[in-house]
Amino acid sequence: MTKERRPLLRFFACDLDLTHRTTDEPLPEKVANGSEPYVILGAIAGG
Repeated sequence: MTKERRPLLRFFACDLDLTHRTTDEPLPEKVANGSEPYVILGAIAGG
């Protein structure tokens, strides 16, 4: 497992874009305790 994030996924929590943070970085406290959602969005690409 490479722990690399896939290019067409975006990660958001607490009004922050967490997409480019490392996978080892802890989630914001509000997400960890369940009071805020952790959102994973799949991008749409095509031509």
